[in-house]
Amino acid sequence: MAEIVHDLFPLIRVYKDGRIERLLGEGVVPAELDPETGVQIKDVQIDPKINLSARLYLPKNLDQVQKIPLFVYFHGGGFVIESASSPSYHKHLNLVATEANVIIVSVNYRLAPEYPLPIAYEDSWLALKWIASHAKGEGHEPWLKDHADLNHVYFGGDSAGANIAHNIAIRVGLEKLDGVKLDGIFLACPYFWGIDLIDGEAENLDCKNYIEKLWAFAHPNSSGLDDPLMNPEKDPKLSSLGCDKVLVYVAGKDPLKYRGLYYKELLEKSGWQGTVEVVEIKDEEHVFHLFAPTSENAMVVLKKLVSFLNQSKA
Repeated sequence: MAEIVHDLFPLIRVYKDGRIERLLGEGVVPAELDPETGVQIKDVQIDPKINLSARLYLPKNLDQVQKIPLFVYFHGGGFVIESASSPSYHKHLNLVATEANVIIVSVNYRLAPEYPLPIAYEDSWLALKWIASHAKGEGHEPWLKDHADLNHVYFGGDSAGANIAHNIAIRVGLEKLDGVKLDGIFLACPYFWGIDLIDGEAENLDCKNYIEKLWAFAHPNSSGLDDPLMNPEKDPKLSSLGCDKVLVYVAGKDPLKYRGLYYKELLEKSGWQGTVEVVEIKDEEHVFHLFAPTSENAMVVLKKLVSFLNQSKA
């Protein structure tokens, strides 16, 4: 039997012979018109040399020159599984595009361990620069050229994707990005942690140990769980977050919820000038809205997100 050198069940295993076995997130939904919502979907290459791509969602009934907000989405999966074409995201993002009437660019960043962190962050930044190129007339994607209002851009993500959205928003605040105005970020069950346990984390040491292993696996050169990429409390640049609105949702049965709740406190103490709201959905597990996107509680999350994405239209 092949020897396992990294066992991160239920996500991924790596064998001594170098074989990588992803246990989840390998399904693919084709990019085509969604018959239920009328949303058009297509995959685009951003940089073929490094296999960086994105999946785009365009809501129906737009006139030829209508500009609508852009929602840039980063998928979750611990930085090691899932993709922009995973079934987990198909239904949810179709609903968001339809209900909020936004264009979505779902970034297909490269995964660890083949591409260890910080590559996922760098890919996400490259995708954002590609989006920004359309503001200057250099980009060639017609959906973005004709319909994306780059003065009203939002980031979103779940779990590790929420971590990316947060960190890329910090980078926007520090470096700016000509042509893109970031209005807000939506973090679903954000993947944050730290060395010192907070609130109810001590009741779930197995989760802490797993996250520590998974983070070290995805980012071998990291300093550990207090790396500012993983622990916003340790980031001296936190107040530079490049938007003025943040919406966080946490799930009541998710061990990550304490960090999501604490994130609000950290932002408010940091000197950042925006407003942050945290919504807790009781009796639900981590990113439940992706697995049951039309459930009653998932619709509560969706309604809140739609309202958040439509603030700039008011």
